[in-house]
Amino acid sequence: MLLAGLPVPDRLSLDLARILRAQGHHATAATLEYAHETGRRFVALTARDRELILQALADCPFGLAELRDVVRLTAGLVRRAAPVR
Repeated sequence: MLLAGLPVPDRLSLDLARILRAQGHHATAATLEYAHETGRRFVALTARDRELILQALADCPFGLAELRDVVRLTAGLVRRAAPVR
């Protein structure tokens, strides 16, 4: 599946879902699990999902380090693009 535009093997996306669920982020974990169960190739993430994934990936398994870096980068781009009030 693609998360934040990055291909993530099923095993790692399920590892991420387990980490999220263990941290109490059930809705985001369910989003990943549902995408896996239904064979979805693309997973739409909310800004909150990205934030929770970054927290979950703080001490991530090696295979998820690239995803952490991409989510971190895109989170920075979204913040910079937000209109100033």
